[in-house]
Amino acid sequence: MSELETLTAQVERLDALDQIRQLAAKYTLALDMRDFDAMANLFVEDVGVPGKQRGRQAMKRWYAETMRESPGSFHGINGHIIDFESTDLGSGIVYSRNDLDLGEHWMHELMIYLDRYERREGVWYFQRRTPLYWVHTDPNVAPLGEAKLRPPGRDVIARGAYHDAFPSWAEFWDNTEIGEEPVRPPAQLYRFLETFRRGAEVPRVNPKGSR
Repeated sequence: MSELETLTAQVERLDALDQIRQLAAKYTLALDMRDFDAMANLFVEDVGVPGKQRGRQAMKRWYAETMRESPGSFHGINGHIIDFESTDLGSGIVYSRNDLDLGEHWMHELMIYLDRYERREGVWYFQRRTPLYWVHTDPNVAPLGEAKLRPPGRDVIARGAYHDAFPSWAEFWDNTEIGEEPVRPPAQLYRFLETFRRGAEVPRVNPKGSR
C-alpha cells in the first residue's frame, strides 16, 4: 500500500469513527426530544423493529407509541467503543445512564447498547441496536439482588441481559483460579469487541427492559 493509499484509508477511518459517534449522540437527542423522523433516519431503511416489523415507518410508529408512556426523559452517553469488520460494517458498545419521567413515578436506568453499524453510499447508519439493561429502579431504592429491573409503579421484577453478551462474566464467577491464568494477547486495533465477546450471540431481549 502506497503512502497516499495509507493516508486515504486513515482519513476514511477517522470519518467513520466520527460519523458513528455522532449516530449515538443524535439518537439520544432524537429520543429525548421525541423527533422520531430524525430517529428513524439514523437506521438502515430495512431496519428490524419489535413485533417482526421492518422499515423506518414501522420504527417511527413503535417509538411514538412506546414513548407516550413517558412525559420526559434524559439519556446520557458515558462511553463508546467501536470496532470495524470491514470498510462498510462495524460494531459498538455505548454505555447509557438515563432518567425517565413515568408520570407518577421517576425511574433511573443503567444499561448499554450493543450496536451494529453499516455504511451505505458513504453514510454510516445503525443496522441494529440491542439494549442490554442492568437496572430500572426508583432512584431512592437500591436494587439489591440479581433482579434489578424494578420499574416504579409496575409489577415487573426481572433480570436484564446486561451481562449476557460477554462470556467473561460467567467465566469469572465459575472459575476461582482465573487470576492465576496467563494473560491473553491483546486484541488487534479495532477488533476489541470481537475479541472481548469471543463469538457470543446477541442476546434476545425485550426492548422495554425485561428478558
